[in-house]
Amino acid sequence: MRKFYAVAILAVSATLALLSAPAMAANPQVTFETNRGNFVVELYPEKAPKTVANFLKYVNSGFYKETIFHRVINRFMIQGGGFNADMSEKQTLAPISNEADNGLKNEIGTIAMARTNDPDSATAQFFINLENNVPLNYQGPDPELIGYCVFGRVLKGMDVVREIGITPTINVGPYYDVPKSAILIHQVKINTNATNN
Repeated sequence: MRKFYAVAILAVSATLALLSAPAMAANPQVTFETNRGNFVVELYPEKAPKTVANFLKYVNSGFYKETIFHRVINRFMIQGGGFNADMSEKQTLAPISNEADNGLKNEIGTIAMARTNDPDSATAQFFINLENNVPLNYQGPDPELIGYCVFGRVLKGMDVVREIGITPTINVGPYYDVPKSAILIHQVKINTNATNN
């Protein structure tokens, strides 16, 4: 009987050893370094693989360096990732397909892809939710109901995000809700030592 238990324990241990590496692999994390402070975002590649891969292409290429949060609406969201400080729009890669039907919600602190009325038009721009924005969630496959794809969440520095959210805004040409004082993203970098908490 003892021998049987020993074999069973070894079998379970071997199985756990095989599963431990992928099961314990941390989700990628990125740090946003801004002129208002830093914050850390955890990404969810299992839920939004195409979206996360697309976002990380921009991160790795340095695309977000010295871009701005160009649209800020208190008690709603902050949007960035597509404009330079002079409000010139950056050239992007091809748009990606919408992965909003992934079970993730536009809740406080989540990051989602910005897009036009075309559900599959997201490129580099993203927004961070300041509230639980239920109308932005996936409600069905119809283009008007498909929602906005959430692909991560702020882990640290939500106070910085909220501070950005209360920035006074103005209109600049055709653009509304532009911060009076530029909110610069100095860089977005991957955290190489990220671990699950």
